[in-house]
Amino acid sequence: MLAAWSLPCCFTILLGLLELCRAQYEHLGYPHGYPQGYPEPEQEQYSAPELPPDTPRIQLRLAGDKRKHNEGRVEVFYDGEWGTVCDDDFSIHSAQVVCRELGYLEAVSWFPSSKYGKGEGRIWFDNVQCTGKEKTLALCTSNGIGVSDCKHTEDVGVVCSDKRIPGFKFINTMANNVQVEDVRIRAILSSYRKRIPVTEGYVEVKDGGKWKQICDVEWTKHNSRVICGMFGFPTERKYNARVYKMFARRRKPSYWDYSVNCTGNEAHVSSCKLGHAVAAKANTTCGGGTPVVVSCVPGRAFSPTPMTGFRKQTLVRLRGGAIVGEGRVEVLKNGEWGTICDDNWSLLSATVVCRELGFGSAKEALSGGRLGQGMGPVHMNEIECSGFEKSITECFFNKESLGCSHEEDAAVRCNVPAMGFQERLRLSGGRNPNEGRVEVLVERNGSQAWGTVCSDGWGTIEAMVVCRQLDLGFASNAFQETWYWPGEVSADPVVMSGVRCSGTEMSLSQCLHHGPHLTCPKGGGRNAAGVSCSETAPDLVLNPQIVEQTTYMEDRPMFMLQCAYEENCLSTTSSETPASSHRRLLRFSSQIHNNGQSDFRPKAERHSWVWHDCHSHYHSMEVFTHYDLLSLNGTKVAEGHKASFCLEDTECEEGIEKRYECANFGEQGITVGCWDTYRHDIDCQWIDITDIKPGDYIFQVVINPNYEVPESDYSNNFMKCRCRYDGHRIWMYSCHNGEAMVHGPEHGPAQTRSAH
Repeated sequence: MLAAWSLPCCFTILLGLLELCRAQYEHLGYPHGYPQGYPEPEQEQYSAPELPPDTPRIQLRLAGDKRKHNEGRVEVFYDGEWGTVCDDDFSIHSAQVVCRELGYLEAVSWFPSSKYGKGEGRIWFDNVQCTGKEKTLALCTSNGIGVSDCKHTEDVGVVCSDKRIPGFKFINTMANNVQVEDVRIRAILSSYRKRIPVTEGYVEVKDGGKWKQICDVEWTKHNSRVICGMFGFPTERKYNARVYKMFARRRKPSYWDYSVNCTGNEAHVSSCKLGHAVAAKANTTCGGGTPVVVSCVPGRAFSPTPMTGFRKQTLVRLRGGAIVGEGRVEVLKNGEWGTICDDNWSLLSATVVCRELGFGSAKEALSGGRLGQGMGPVHMNEIECSGFEKSITECFFNKESLGCSHEEDAAVRCNVPAMGFQERLRLSGGRNPNEGRVEVLVERNGSQAWGTVCSDGWGTIEAMVVCRQLDLGFASNAFQETWYWPGEVSADPVVMSGVRCSGTEMSLSQCLHHGPHLTCPKGGGRNAAGVSCSETAPDLVLNPQIVEQTTYMEDRPMFMLQCAYEENCLSTTSSETPASSHRRLLRFSSQIHNNGQSDFRPKAERHSWVWHDCHSHYHSMEVFTHYDLLSLNGTKVAEGHKASFCLEDTECEEGIEKRYECANFGEQGITVGCWDTYRHDIDCQWIDITDIKPGDYIFQVVINPNYEVPESDYSNNFMKCRCRYDGHRIWMYSCHNGEAMVHGPEHGPAQTRSAH
């Protein structure tokens, strides 16, 4: 009797569970199974080029030591064999034909002399001459297929645009890599559709202008790893397959014709091989399989919910990048941060760095100090990774290799998740897309509306966050008045006030700001906050060795310090000092390098520079550096400051010409690759330590302390030294920039400087 009752009961419960599962995607009940926000794309007409019957049938790919997925050595598949193309007579028109045959919108550049490494096998084409309009490389004029007198040292390479040809249809006639118009992860379950970023859903490819699913019969976790990496996620995870099988039965998929075969270390799916053709019936079934689903794990910074648990100290960091996920690669070794030399630097090694830091695969591996030059030692060179290492420090590298300079510092641009930040911020009224009044999208009276940001306290750091959020590079200026940039009148009201940023935020909404109770006496409109952005920025770095080597004490008579007194370069007690007495000064030289990508120029225009009669010079920045003496617990016990007496190029690296010179009211600044030296024997190049008691101290120098001029990296703007003073002599030791030294050396002072 119990068994007879339990059967219908269990059936009823099963039906209930089925309804709950259906409820997760009930809103997806559209004729084609596409949820809101993913409408069926317009069908773009794309047909394979019609070629003359006698045209050799070839297939192309980009191979070699690539630093982006859309560049590489041009390789041709013909007669069952992969070969290369010689650079003789090759031109940008030939590169255009190659890129478009591969489905890219256009060619950006090309490179001769095996820039991407030497290929193997036959050299199929030599003396190639194209007009740029040919449908295939095989139709360009050449010596004839397989006729060449070149060597593989002449293999040609191309760089194609990121954009794909709309409606591009992949025609697989031979062995090839995956070439499709686009790829996406489409969230299916309502619980994932509401999340930002989208971490789970169908993998879909756009081919011939239409989105299609991939059959999962030959799908592997290596494929999932590559897809997750492309969308900014470091790794993949398991998911609940039952719900997706149920959905596939209710909404018939439209399958792509091919399977995918990745090894797992590719940075982009275009580097994966094509698998077998799928035996699909009317594109709706795939041999008992279902559409491919991936579930990706976001990095800590992009997790929808805060991650808990112990966070270990990282051995790798990025510096000098304009946006999240890019920068010069620096590694921690023996307590000291240093850089990586770009010899053999590749997309594979760059991807290891990106995944280690919680991003996806690498979008680009940069060389030649492209994102600024670092300081300190070059820790690693000639790195070789398999692509599966947990850290770049696990990769093989040449410990003995010497001769690398910071001009060869390696950098990366990583794939990061789509967070939608750019959709909630805009610049309005500017002369170009890189400048304008800052407007944010907020909820107001139950609907979304655009409004302005109060400019009270608005500065460079806040502007940096805005430019980063909009993917416009670095801030070049922060404006507290924007009457010259009239935006939309409807967006004039202030919707955000009290904004204070630390500089590391990914969006303006993550900065500290007032809640619903706004405070902005000046109002919005003409007084709203504004910015201008730039792709590049300077980066000032102080040479710590020069400070350590030139420090000494001087007892100087007060009557010789009148100009310095007028410019507030002495401690406050100096006002009570008789002219016949003296002040004890801690003197030193400072050598300030510009390691960035653009010149350092004072914010003030020349007409507003301040003339100082006493020293007979102009100050272009009233506060250029702060000099402080701190107790070991960080309390300031003495201070100094120096205006920019004159910003100029004292010396430059070889091959760089000086551009700034102070003589005759000349232009002031520091050129990229040059440095400005302030000698120890000029006024205000000191700290007044007359009132300091003997003891151990920390000496600190901060450049551009008020962030008056935007820089690519403020973390290296300060320098610290250990300092010991016994009342008669002073020792300066263990000087280092910013976070260059994580753990200070244990040895004591090594240099002695007496007062004289």
